[in-house]
Amino acid sequence: MSKNEGIGTPGARVARSFTRLLAGAALVTLSGCIVPSDGPLTREVIESGAAGGSSYKIPQTKMVFDVVEIDQRVANSVTTLGTPSLARTFGFGGAGGTPVIGVGDKLDVTIFEAGPDGLFSTTERKSTTIPVVVQPDGRGQIPYVGSVRFAGMTIDTARSTIVDALKAKAVEPDVLVSIAGNESRAVSVQGDVNDAAMIPLGLNAEHLSEVLARAGGATKAPYDTYVTLKRGGRSGTVLLQTIVDNPKEDIIVRPEDRIYVTYDPQTFSALGQTSKSGKVRFDASSLSLIEAAALAGGGNMTTADPKGYFIFRYENESVYRNVVGDDRFRDLLAKGMTSDGQGRYPIIYRLDLGRPQSYIVAQSFPVRNRDVIYLSRHPATDFGRFVQMITGTVSAVNTTNRTF
Repeated sequence: MSKNEGIGTPGARVARSFTRLLAGAALVTLSGCIVPSDGPLTREVIESGAAGGSSYKIPQTKMVFDVVEIDQRVANSVTTLGTPSLARTFGFGGAGGTPVIGVGDKLDVTIFEAGPDGLFSTTERKSTTIPVVVQPDGRGQIPYVGSVRFAGMTIDTARSTIVDALKAKAVEPDVLVSIAGNESRAVSVQGDVNDAAMIPLGLNAEHLSEVLARAGGATKAPYDTYVTLKRGGRSGTVLLQTIVDNPKEDIIVRPEDRIYVTYDPQTFSALGQTSKSGKVRFDASSLSLIEAAALAGGGNMTTADPKGYFIFRYENESVYRNVVGDDRFRDLLAKGMTSDGQGRYPIIYRLDLGRPQSYIVAQSFPVRNRDVIYLSRHPATDFGRFVQMITGTVSAVNTTNRTF
C-alpha cells in the first residue's frame, strides 16, 4: 500500500478530525491556568471542606402539610378569617375613661388670692403661675404646699388637692391647673411617614388614622403600605388601605402605643407553566386568584395542566383549623407539622380549572402577599419530550451513518 493510500476515504477524514479534537481538549486541560475564571469549581469548593471530598449531609426532616381542594367554603373561610384585623386583635376601643396626669407631663398651676398682699398676689396682680414637671416618682413641687403626687390624678383632683393645702396659708385661694405638655399620653409613630415623631394625644379619643395624619401621613400608596401597632405584648399588622376602607379597623389608640409604617409592595410569585414567570406586583389592596392568574398571563396552552393550579403559602392557625377541621389539624401536628416564625403553618391549595365552577370560586379566593402560584405541566408533556428525544437520537444516528 502506498504512503498516501486511504487518506481521502471518509473513515480516514473522521479519524483525523477526532484526533485533532482530542489534541485540542488536552491542550485546553494542560493550559487551564490561562483560562479566565470568576471563581473555584464546584469540585474545588467541596474538596476544601472538612469532609475532604463530599459535602456534609444534614439529616433531613420531612415537611408536613396538607393539599386542600378549593371550593366555596374554603374560599369563604380564607377570606373571612385570613384577613388581618386590628379590631380582632385589640378591640375597637373607646374614650378610655377620664385622662389622668402622668410622669413627664408639664403643668401650669395658676394660684389666685383675694387679698392684695398674699402669698401669690400683689397689688398689681392677683395670681401667680407656677410651671411644674411631674418627676419620675410622680410628684411635683408647689410653693407653700410642698411635694404633691400628681401622677394618677385628674385635673380636677389636682386642683382640689392644692386648694385644700393652701386654705390655711393663702387668702381665699383658688387654683387653675392646665396641661402645658402631655408627655405621658403620647404614641410613637415611626417608619415611612412624612414626620415621624412622638404624637401627644388630646383629651378626646383619637383614631389611628388621625394619629397617622398628625405624623404627616404615609409616604407611599396605602395599598403598598403596612401599619403595625404594638401594645403591651401584642402586635397586629394591616394594610393602610384596610384602615381607609373599613372604619372598624380605624381603632382608638392608647397612650404608649407604638406604630410602625412600612412600605412593602404586595407581590406573588408565578412559576411553572404560566405565560409569565417571576415576581408579580398586586398594585391593589386585594387580589383574587382569577385576577392573579390573569396577571401571570394565563397558562401555556400546549404544556399546562388545568387541573394542577396550586397556591403555596403559610396560613394562620385559625384559618387552617377552619379549613381542615380541628381533628385533622391535630393529626398534622402529631405527624410533625411545624410553624414558621410567625405562628403560621404550611399548606397548599389546589384549584381544578377543568371544572366550570372553579372560575367562580377563584373570584372570591384571595391571593396573599408572598404567595407562590404554581401551574403544573400536563403529564402528556413528558411523553412528548420523550418522543422528541427519541426522534432526535434516531436523526443523529442516521446523519452519522450517512457521514461514514
